[in-house]
Amino acid sequence: MTEARHVIVEGRVQGVGFRAWTRDTAQELTLKGWVRNREDGNVEAHIEGPEGQIDRMMRRLHDGPMAARVDRVQADPAEQIGAVDFEIRS
Repeated sequence: MTEARHVIVEGRVQGVGFRAWTRDTAQELTLKGWVRNREDGNVEAHIEGPEGQIDRMMRRLHDGPMAARVDRVQADPAEQIGAVDFEIRS
């Protein structure tokens, strides 16, 4: 069953390749959606796909890329937007 989550990642997550890492990881897991930097220094994402794959993505987001420091990951259920790929938004 396809699900969607709205995610906020807090910590040192900007300027460390977090968005590209998130896109690459999502594509590896065949997930759809988007990721972008927020003005408050956090990273925001919308992720759609099978529940098991989303759960795997959530576990990976807690680590992030090597240069990042993830302090908190908040994930809430979201409405599906029918994303066809995973993109980086500005």
